Amino acid sequence: MDLTLQKTITFVLFIGIGILLKLKFKSKEELTGIKKIILNLALPATIFLALIGVKIDSALLSLPFLALMLNMILFLVFPYLIPLTGIAKNSPQYRTARLLVPSLAPGLSCFPFVIEFLGDEYLAKAAMADLGNKVFVLIILYLVAMNWYYRKRALKTTSNTKKIKSLVLAMISEPVNIFIIIALILVFFGFNKESLPFFISETISRLSLIMTPLVLLFIGLAVNIKKKQFSKLLALLFLRAGFVALLCGSLIMVCNIEVQNDILLLLAFGFSACSFWPFSHIALVDAQENRIAKSKRTFNSNFAVNILALSFPLSTVLILGILSSGSLFSSATPVFLLGAIFMSLGILPFIIKNIKAIRRKAAKEKMQWVIFKTSYTESL
Repeated sequence: MDLTLQKTITFVLFIGIGILLKLKFKSKEELTGIKKIILNLALPATIFLALIGVKIDSALLSLPFLALMLNMILFLVFPYLIPLTGIAKNSPQYRTARLLVPSLAPGLSCFPFVIEFLGDEYLAKAAMADLGNKVFVLIILYLVAMNWYYRKRALKTTSNTKKIKSLVLAMISEPVNIFIIIALILVFFGFNKESLPFFISETISRLSLIMTPLVLLFIGLAVNIKKKQFSKLLALLFLRAGFVALLCGSLIMVCNIEVQNDILLLLAFGFSACSFWPFSHIALVDAQENRIAKSKRTFNSNFAVNILALSFPLSTVLILGILSSGSLFSSATPVFLLGAIFMSLGILPFIIKNIKAIRRKAAKEKMQWVIFKTSYTESL
């Protein structure tokens, strides 16, 4: 069996094990404990190692900006597309989708397959591009989440200066952000993992190793996708994939990209699953709103977990399909076609819903006409 396929099955199995473990995890507090280990230990350690291992290459400096541009475009455009999936505007689910859709998790869903299919050179390119994505998901989305929280809670008695001060204090007190700051300072002064004392680097490395299994187990434990919600989530993720494909096709055409592996990398990176990191921002806000009714909260953490749970296997299937497609995606035309197909799949539930609504309206009007006609005939 192909190694990449075996890795995919391994990741899916972890989620499956998490689902089975639901029988043993009865209380919300037990799940909260796992989440705290992820957010306060495993995730900061993983980010620290990723940042301190970065080697800045001048030839690749444009890639982080391209990834950041992709994040920003998704963030600005999807408020207009999300309602097509049936998610009500300005609802907790809507704000949750807005935060997760533009985020990418290439380390978990893209990198393992890029190195297997495209090699080390393209893995380095993908890792460099991920720097821009990291800036977006760790810093920009954090600021966005906290700003929405302040607006939602309508803290009018708090001055702008106090809000900014509170935001900065919350940001620098988070373990994830502390580790980012330390890592960036060390990189600036020329340090790397090998420069650190062995007991420090080894401790952080071992903490990082538990990140992927814990995240996948947590997704399996927390996932609770209802039938009605499943179609919304699938439509949302297909819209995301379709829009990314259309953007990639446009970039291929404008920049005249002809190297097939470059095109495959573009698509694979763009099809990465939604990132777990925005969920950490949602969890932070959720902790502040634990006494507020779920329908009135800023975000819906359960909906966020369900997006992550469905995003990972769908992303894996799409990336494997793209990278194993041979010479199919060697120009902009098939990429545009792929984007159109995915966009159509994303809009399909909206179209079906409207057709059913039109039919119901027509049937109702017909029934009213029959009743009127019968009443009129009897009156004569």
